[in-house]
Amino acid sequence: MHADNFSLADYFARIDYSGPRTPDIETVTRMMRRQLFSVPFENLDVQAGKIVSLVPEEIVDKIIHRKRGGYCYEVNGLFSMALESLGIAHRLAAARPMTYPMRRPRTHMVVIVELGGEQWLCDLGFGANVIRAPIPLTALDVEIDQEGDVYMLSLGDDGFYLLRTKIDGEWANLYAFDLSTQEWVDFVPANYLNSTHPDSIFVQKLVAVLLTDSGRKTLAGDSFKTVSHGRVEKRTIAQDEVPALLAREFGLAMPPRL
Repeated sequence: MHADNFSLADYFARIDYSGPRTPDIETVTRMMRRQLFSVPFENLDVQAGKIVSLVPEEIVDKIIHRKRGGYCYEVNGLFSMALESLGIAHRLAAARPMTYPMRRPRTHMVVIVELGGEQWLCDLGFGANVIRAPIPLTALDVEIDQEGDVYMLSLGDDGFYLLRTKIDGEWANLYAFDLSTQEWVDFVPANYLNSTHPDSIFVQKLVAVLLTDSGRKTLAGDSFKTVSHGRVEKRTIAQDEVPALLAREFGLAMPPRL
């Protein structure tokens, strides 16, 4: 994943990262954490009636220079650019979201990092259920606690990995993926579907998520939820409150509608 206007220094400034730049999993973990805490997952462009741009240079301008966030292709695409700049081997893979009541196509993007003879799942773009750190693909059928969020990765006989999370004490499927390498252009149809289809959650409601040291902040439609040290607070937001809340909690400004 490459963009002519990508600068590693600008990226590090955007995510407030000042750690090591050695090409190892510790660096990847620190970078992933800082991006998750600095760049919101959000669908404001879709809500404004726009089709999300997958032009790499426009993603860089949007997230780094205009201080916006984005959804999976954008935030994982930006992370891929940073990995490429550091010389860290990785691939893009397509995942099938399993949080819908019906079977969905493989519209989600994940990043598979390859370091030290091991492969790691990295994902900065799955909304409120996003993992908080890379997960080794060898860590199968074990509970993985990431600061209170619990995940489990399994591998089926069909060669697909399944990621689950524990919600209210019960395991819930998040998505399934295999290790087939996807080119950037392979995500163009999926992006169009997510930006325009009436069944897409991104079309149906405004979504913004930002991770914090103690939990996360999530706006979904008119519901704003904060999780801090396991404590959950939830309230309904009036429509006229949304712009101020986006600015205060997520550092976002509403784009004009088309």
